[in-house]
Amino acid sequence: MRSSLLTPVVTTLRLGLHVLVTVLAVVVAVRSLLPGGGGHGAIVVGLTVVWLIVYFAGTELPRRGGNRRASGVPAAVDERAARASTAVPGSGGTEGPRAVTAKPDRRGEATANHPAPVWSSRLVGIWLAALTVLWLALLGLTPDAVYLAFGLFFVYLHLLPRPWSLVAVVLATAVGVVGFAAHRGWSVGAVVGPVLGAAVAIGIGLGYQALYREAVERERLIDELLSTRAVLAERERTAGKLAERERLAKEIHDTVAQGLSSIQLLLHAAEQAAPDHPALDRIQLARETAAADLAETRRLIDELAPAALDGQSLAEALDRICERARSATLATQLLVEGEPERLPMPMEAALVRIAQSAVANVVQHAGAARMRVTLTYDDTDVHLDIVDDGVGIDAEILRRPRSAAFGLAAMRSRVEQQGGRMTIESEPGHTAVTVSFPLGAAT
Repeated sequence: MRSSLLTPVVTTLRLGLHVLVTVLAVVVAVRSLLPGGGGHGAIVVGLTVVWLIVYFAGTELPRRGGNRRASGVPAAVDERAARASTAVPGSGGTEGPRAVTAKPDRRGEATANHPAPVWSSRLVGIWLAALTVLWLALLGLTPDAVYLAFGLFFVYLHLLPRPWSLVAVVLATAVGVVGFAAHRGWSVGAVVGPVLGAAVAIGIGLGYQALYREAVERERLIDELLSTRAVLAERERTAGKLAERERLAKEIHDTVAQGLSSIQLLLHAAEQAAPDHPALDRIQLARETAAADLAETRRLIDELAPAALDGQSLAEALDRICERARSATLATQLLVEGEPERLPMPMEAALVRIAQSAVANVVQHAGAARMRVTLTYDDTDVHLDIVDDGVGIDAEILRRPRSAAFGLAAMRSRVEQQGGRMTIESEPGHTAVTVSFPLGAAT
């Protein structure tokens, strides 16, 4: 998974917080051993060490609890992630909102559907309660324990959702002020110091959240850009394939097809010039073979050439197919239902080719009097229906479409290439070929 844009920033903040907490704890322990420290030096040092052990155990436990490398982005820095993920600040547990949409890849990293190991809400509550109780015990023994409140402010802001994080900071500030005053008496410094510390912590927390939201928005834009680039690359590849097919079709038309046509004309002229020639039968056979090969070559050209849209809409191309099929014995009709929209080029080409093949089957084999082609757009799919009242398709052909009928097999192949569905209903007097493609699917 691509690393978060905030990873270097968060790593620095995390290390800074750990250093700050450690320095404050050392100050509390050292001052308790100095003269005037209150006479509880050993107990204060012991509780301070326990407090530090609990703090760092909490920040390291998620790493030991799962075999996954984490990104280092605190998960609870915004309101949504605070409810969905309970990674300890500095634990390197998750990556913001991505923590709830990550799945492990082959290297064991957190990726999109499986969250990296995070703490349960109950475990976080126990950890916060342990830190708070130890801090209160220290505050009851020495006024210098008020310094540790600054580290607790960041813990509360990281792990608790609003407004509870702000409430916890305000309560911790009030308790710190009262605890300090209980030891040293009331003074302006005793009130202003904790209040300023709380204000600075809240300001840093809010600033980091704004930075985090900006980084998330940037990552979203980068993901959209990469996705768009991939789509454009796929379209360029598709356009290249179609251009190459068109080039091959033109080359075959200008060489093989023209040569076979010339051979057919020359043999026909030879027949006319020497009707009593002893090899007339072979000349006729050669001409008929050239005509059959020319027809097969033209069919191949039609398959290679792009769909005959020529700048027209899909509906106009289908209408032209219906017009060409119309005759004195066959009435054709085109219906367009729903709101037409531009489809990907491969999908439109496939629909035109399928319609050409299906209509050709009706004209050549169905013996129908009426045929209707319906193009339907709905919210999720586009449908093409070709319905006629002819003799129907033999049941044996429908059971073995790939081996028994090349046209049906080619139609099914085109549908499968575009991720669509094809169904055929046939009985004497009613045959319906239905093709459906999901909107937005293109290959």
